[in-house]
Amino acid sequence: MDLREFKIKTTRDTLGISAETFPRIIAFIDFANVNKWFERDEFAEDGTLLPADQRLSIDLQKLKYFLYIFAEDARFYYGTDNDNIRSGKFMGAARHIFGDKSVFTKPVQKIKHYLDDGDEKSMGAMRAIKKDSVGRYITIPKSNFDVEITLDVIRLAERYDTLCLLSGDADFAPLLRYVRNLGKKTILIKAGFIQDNLRRFSDIVVNAQDIKAQIAVKKQKPGS
Repeated sequence: MDLREFKIKTTRDTLGISAETFPRIIAFIDFANVNKWFERDEFAEDGTLLPADQRLSIDLQKLKYFLYIFAEDARFYYGTDNDNIRSGKFMGAARHIFGDKSVFTKPVQKIKHYLDDGDEKSMGAMRAIKKDSVGRYITIPKSNFDVEITLDVIRLAERYDTLCLLSGDADFAPLLRYVRNLGKKTILIKAGFIQDNLRRFSDIVVNAQDIKAQIAVKKQKPGS
């Protein structure tokens, strides 16, 4: 057994994802959800305290490497902000890592959130405050892929025996139930609180904190 095979076996055993119990796995990555997994973490992937000028970020190459330990394919869903050059570069990197045919995107919508006196200070610290005839507001990007992921999970049902969903979005509970009713297995990888209906329809629930070292990397905070 070489090093790669040993790591595959060790990871599968640790997560409880044996090839016999969970065959033919396809992973569906709801990256808008995944990208927030470690944004409030105070500890790095190695367990040490994060410096004040650093944050944790998902490393796409590490994420792919981790998923392909047990999955035959991984599909990546995330929005593109056409007004942000870094967004285009990021999606280019995602296509390079996961492959053009496994990356799915659409333009990000910009939602205006008008600020009250009470929340202007806290919200404005995170985003630029703008003003129009109605009042002061911040712009919140939104790009939901619930429909696209759901349709692909159903459309590709003959290609997998196990669905691996990377998301903590409770809206996916009916989808997990549907997949279970097809006689297939379900693996949920998520962060933080999980609603009971998501847990009920998942054969295995993997907490993102337990795989932090395998998918995250330290980065400088913007402006640091």
